[in-house]
Amino acid sequence: MYFAANPDAKHDEHLVDYHIDDIDLKFTTDAGVFSKLRIDYGSGVLIKTMKELTFPEAGILDVGTGYGPMGLFAAKFWPDQEVDMVDVNERAIDLAKRNAQFNHIDNVNIYESNIYEQVDNKYGLIITNPPIRAGKKVVDQILSEAKEHLVENGILLVVIQKNKGPQVQRS
Repeated sequence: MYFAANPDAKHDEHLVDYHIDDIDLKFTTDAGVFSKLRIDYGSGVLIKTMKELTFPEAGILDVGTGYGPMGLFAAKFWPDQEVDMVDVNERAIDLAKRNAQFNHIDNVNIYESNIYEQVDNKYGLIITNPPIRAGKKVVDQILSEAKEHLVENGILLVVIQKNKGPQVQRS
C-alpha cells in the first residue's frame, strides 16, 4: 500500500521522464509508491494547472508527495519559493530526495509527516493528490486541516479523479 509508512513491496525501480514547456524532469519510482510506472493523469493536470496560479509568496506545501513530481515541478516553476514536501511513506520520501538531487533542485525540504503532523509553517499554496485508497477519513483530514496551514488568501489546489469520488464516499 502506497500510503503505508513502511511499504513491504519488493523493490522494482523505474525511470519516468515528464516534460512541461521547457522543463524536463526525470523521476526514479519504485514499488510501494503511488503510480510507479508514470505520472498519473491527475498529478499531470495539477502540475499543468498550478503553473498558472498567482498566490501569496509564503512557500508551497506538497501533501502526500510520493516520489515528488508535483512538489519538484513547483520548485522549478517558482525557484524563489521554498517547497516543503511531506509523505508518510519512507520509501517515497527517499525517492523524492533522490529525485530532487538528480534534477538539481535545492529549494525543497522533504520530510516524513503523516499529513500535517510535522508541519509547522503556513503556506501560500498547498498542493495535493490525496491518497484515495487510504479512505475518506484521511482525505477529509487533508482537506479540512489545510486552512490551518495557509496564509491569508492562500490557495489549496487538489486533484481527485472523478471516477474516484464514489470510492471516497464509501470509505
